[in-house]
Order: sequence, then C-alpha cells, then structure tokens
Amino acid sequence: MKFKVAFICVHNSCRSQMAEGLARHLGSDVLESYSAGTEEYIEVKPLAVEVMEEIGISMDGHYPKLLTEIPEEVDVLITMGCGVVCPFLPSRHQEDWGLDDPSGGTIEDFRETRNLIEAKVKDLIRRLKNNEN
Repeated sequence: MKFKVAFICVHNSCRSQMAEGLARHLGSDVLESYSAGTEEYIEVKPLAVEVMEEIGISMDGHYPKLLTEIPEEVDVLITMGCGVVCPFLPSRHQEDWGLDDPSGGTIEDFRETRNLIEAKVKDLIRRLKNNEN
C-alpha cells in the first residue's frame, strides 16, 4: 500500500519541492508524493535545484503548484513551517516540520535545509512502514 503524502508551503518553490523530490527518490515503494503552495510563484528556486542535483536527484519537471493541482485528500499532510496559518487539506495525519526558509541565503543554507528534509523524509518513511503514524 502506498500513502499519499503532500508537502505544503507558501510558494512551493523550495522546501516543499525538495521534500517531494526526496520522498519520490527515497520512498517510491511507500509514498505517492506531491507538493503544493498557497500562493503562485514563478519557479523552483535555482539553489534548491542545485543542491538536489548534488545528491543525484533531478528536479526536471518540477514547478510551483497550487493546492488545486494535487489530490483533494491525502493520507499525510506535511507543512514545512509556514510562519503563517498553514492550509487545510483533508488527511489522516498532519505534522509541521518547522523548517526555516533558506530563500535569500547561501548555498550552504540550502544544503542544510536539504539535509534536514532528507532526515525527516527518511524518518517519515520508517514510521509509515512500521505503522507508527
């Protein structure tokens, strides 16, 4: 069984995109992964793309999406740490990862965020496989 997971942020241009890419790469046997935002944005942040490619994950085809472009209901809803009221999407489980947005920072800031997301995605996959959610 695959769990539908949605990674949600404001612009869907950085953290949620990295989370979707990592979830697809690391958990394709367990997760059906999506990401979206609450506001329109022009592109995935170039530094987010660069740090994902550093670890062998292509972001080709990734673009900022709105909530209306993903399933209306998911099993797991992950918010990235919006700093605002995060959107509601029907789900069986919700959690907020409270990650700072590296936008405007250095490539090292993006790498640090990517590494935090990678650890959280691995933990989510482990919990889902062990029915711990």
